[in-house]
Amino acid sequence: MKKSGKNYLLVEAIEKLQARKKELEGSLKTAKEQQNTAEVARLEKELEPVNAQIKEKKRAFRKAENGHLLAEMNRHKFIYFLLLIPIVYYFIFKYIPMWNAQIAFRDFISLKRTGITGGTWVGLKNFKTFIGSYYFWDLIRNTLMYSFGKLLVSLPLSIILAIAIYECTHKILRKVVQTLSYLPHFLSWVIMYGILLAILSPSEGILNDIIKMFGGTPKSFLTDTTAFPFIVILSDAWKEIGWSAIIFIAALMGIDTSLFEAAIVEGANSWQRVRYITLPSIKPVIVIVLLMKIGTILNAGFNQLYMLYSPAVYSVGDIIDTWVYRGTINGQFSLATAAGIFKGVIGMLMLFVSNWASKKFTESSLF
Repeated sequence: MKKSGKNYLLVEAIEKLQARKKELEGSLKTAKEQQNTAEVARLEKELEPVNAQIKEKKRAFRKAENGHLLAEMNRHKFIYFLLLIPIVYYFIFKYIPMWNAQIAFRDFISLKRTGITGGTWVGLKNFKTFIGSYYFWDLIRNTLMYSFGKLLVSLPLSIILAIAIYECTHKILRKVVQTLSYLPHFLSWVIMYGILLAILSPSEGILNDIIKMFGGTPKSFLTDTTAFPFIVILSDAWKEIGWSAIIFIAALMGIDTSLFEAAIVEGANSWQRVRYITLPSIKPVIVIVLLMKIGTILNAGFNQLYMLYSPAVYSVGDIIDTWVYRGTINGQFSLATAAGIFKGVIGMLMLFVSNWASKKFTESSLF
């Protein structure tokens, strides 16, 4: 219990009563061991009002705490009103659609117009169909390849960029680099596709112009199964590392500057300061960001892949989300919903497992 404000006296009284209770229980135990019936009866009689007083004081404490909480909520009511917008958003677009997710367990045919509950209940049939399909392992492989590839490339690069910006002593250069690095985040993948096409196009792309200049043969990178995964991972890093670096820059701003000053006095160079002060100080933030990304590890980037891929690279470009999208277009709503639920369950399990491992081995966790 917290000793603060008006509840201080209640907490003090509860602590004294609990100490008295502990003392009486110790004496009672001794009396029982000595088989002193009269003393046991006396102590039990004396213990009853103490227990009653503790319950009464705790009830009063909870009432006072609830009153304090309501007063604080009333004091900050306008801030709580701001929560209504995300609450309404999540309720309409996240919770209400969960009712429709039951079609994953039904034989739902939209053309029959029987409604969500009109389809025959088939249990896990759609999940078995998805897992047993010809494309299943290719989808899992591609999804994990892009997810882990983006994580292994983007996370270290965003940390390095954040440290570089933080360590930069030239204010104008620092602002320019930070602005230019996170600017691509605000561009849609439609625009990014146009930029990539201008660079990689086999006929007019800058890269192929350079290849032709040196006597090489132009190559269609966006339809090449070998080059396509690298294009996806590197283009995502180009677009997102600047935005991802912002949270690490904020964490770096919270480090006590006296630590760096002391390290400089001790003769530590820049690399040593980064290794022994900067990275350990932002380690909790890195762990939290990593755990959040692992929780959505099966979200390999639908918008990006849908814009970049084509039938020529389906073997290395098709992921669960794009397969689900094509399933809904073809009217396979039950099967597509089952695949979406499968992805969500796996992501949740990976989040819990990684959070447990992080808590055990690094002493940092999301929850």
